[in-house]
Amino acid sequence: DWSLIARVRDAVPAHVMVIGNGDVHTREDAERMTRETACDAVMIGRAAYHQPADILAEADRRIWGEDTGRRAEEVVRAMLSYIEAHLASGGRLHQITRHMLGLFHGRPGARHWRRILSEGAHEDGAGTALVLKALAEVEGASAAA
Repeated sequence: DWSLIARVRDAVPAHVMVIGNGDVHTREDAERMTRETACDAVMIGRAAYHQPADILAEADRRIWGEDTGRRAEEVVRAMLSYIEAHLASGGRLHQITRHMLGLFHGRPGARHWRRILSEGAHEDGAGTALVLKALAEVEGASAAA
């Protein structure tokens, strides 16, 4: 109920943060919510999980004027040390990569990214080499497009 969010924003002191949530499926929805409700922040749920690059990559710059975004390829490379630490502590690759499957949604090579990780991340010994293999497929497909 976006009108309720706007009424709450009007009713509480400015130093109280109001976070809007609900019916936010795209970056444009988040921008519209901030305009229409004057909320201080927007919480995005499933859409950001399934299409993180589409929703979040440009969000800070477009909504708040802050350029903190990273390209999806950079996010994957930044995750490698985290993945290695997770594996060293006894974790399995699929416990992380299942949350990364939507990272390249709608881009050339996305299907290969998902297939390689979905099929291989459960295998014994699967590690960062598999992630890099999947990333190479995306980068190759993007270069060819």
